[in-house]
Amino acid sequence: MSTKSYPRAKRVGQQIQRALSELIRRELRDPRLGMVTLTDVRMSSDLSYAKIYYSVLGADPLLAQQILTQAADMLRGPLGRALGIRHSPELRFVQDELIESGARLSALINKAVKDDEARHVDDEPAAESEAAADDGHYDSDEDDADDSDDGHYDSDQDDDPSPTDSDPEPSGPKP
Repeated sequence: MSTKSYPRAKRVGQQIQRALSELIRRELRDPRLGMVTLTDVRMSSDLSYAKIYYSVLGADPLLAQQILTQAADMLRGPLGRALGIRHSPELRFVQDELIESGARLSALINKAVKDDEARHVDDEPAAESEAAADDGHYDSDEDDADDSDDGHYDSDQDDDPSPTDSDPEPSGPKP
């Protein structure tokens, strides 16, 4: 694996995400915090700062921001020991608004679809309107059903002879 395509900052960021999520779950026992999910960790190029993106379920986001910011210094030591690195990065917690904006966009799309369906309730579906409309075009299928014997030779009748009562059907392989 080339280090150019996968820099050290990204690798350390992934390790920090795993270790820090475990530390938050184990060390921070504040019931006001709710469920915290670390969504991303971005490291500075010199690995001295880590910007940790998180989302919170079941708690006030501003309160969670305060709790995590206060706990950042306490978590820094155990994080460095868990990763085995000499200098642990300074932790900066940032609420990840990507999930909230995605949910908001999804709700807007659902609302637009429902509004559109409500506006077009009176319209017939396209398939029914085409079947109901007589547009004056020739349809060969209608002629086939009406004219079974039009006096012309039909080669399809010769290809598949139907068995008659006098011809017994074979009941097994021929010898």
